[in-house]
Amino acid sequence: MPKAKKNGDARQDEIPATLQRSDEKAQDTFAQTWDSAQDEYHDDARAARTAWAAVKHTHEKVGDHWEPKAENGPSDASAEKGGLNAEDTAGGVDANASKEHLYELAQKLGIEGRSNMTKDELVEAVDRANRRKTREARD
Repeated sequence: MPKAKKNGDARQDEIPATLQRSDEKAQDTFAQTWDSAQDEYHDDARAARTAWAAVKHTHEKVGDHWEPKAENGPSDASAEKGGLNAEDTAGGVDANASKEHLYELAQKLGIEGRSNMTKDELVEAVDRANRRKTREARD
């Protein structure tokens, strides 16, 4: 079933819950990209990877939802390479953002010990906090 209506708006019952809690641009980007990729590849897994890649280009995961990034672009080394590759993904965290930005996210998410963390440690801590917040939102 298509994820977008004829006018391009996302079908709320067809998109993941984290996107339902996100802005309209993230929702529509996912839905429209999914539909286009599904038409092109006829493969749900590939359509999902393509749609999430499009969302991660414009948004970053913050807690249990997606927020617009200050600048569009790949979010991590895996996204920079594109397609299937051996690079680990940052799970929606914008690992290419500044350390200051990651620190602010860590502060927003209530991550303890953030002031002593390296940039890579902040990325991992924000990813863990995001996954925890998403699990909590499901319950």
